[in-house]
Amino acid sequence: MSSADEILDVVDASDRVVGRARRGDVYARGLCHRAVFVLARDADGRIFVHRRTAGKLVFPSLYDMFVGGVVGAGESYDDAALREAEEELGVRGLPRPVPLFRFLYEDGTGSWWSAVYEVRCELPVRPQAEEVAWHAFLTEAEVERRLGEWEWVPDGLAAYARLRAGRPGARRPGPGRPERDGDHGAP
Repeated sequence: MSSADEILDVVDASDRVVGRARRGDVYARGLCHRAVFVLARDADGRIFVHRRTAGKLVFPSLYDMFVGGVVGAGESYDDAALREAEEELGVRGLPRPVPLFRFLYEDGTGSWWSAVYEVRCELPVRPQAEEVAWHAFLTEAEVERRLGEWEWVPDGLAAYARLRAGRPGARRPGPGRPERDGDHGAP
């Protein structure tokens, strides 16, 4: 089965399942669905950064500081986060990624509920060649320097901005209140 034929849950603005559709149809029709973003850090705390392959359905050849992807029909966010992290990093036996927050990403052509996680990957990585064209572990300072130099996936930038805003001293959304795009709790 091709990735365009994968079945996804279609969800509403409150992240409730309202149907199912093929991934290709979800993208073509701009249907709201679910995705996971996993910030992978090595033993030194550096962030796994990669450039997506040119053949990706969404955001081909752009840089990303998260691994992840869509949540399959009937799959939990937590299970999808672990599956996607292991697949894209090319490792088995990762600890379960730690959930950080969720937000509704909207870009004018589609929307997806985005669950953001973090995981420590102390194993050697062997990223999938069909997913990852280039990769490296970069310090946060190196990532910050490249934000204005490289072309990044927009949903990853939105998630990263929310993650940075959640550092000590920044306001965070109240408990149980998922964020909507544009509402990232920054001071």
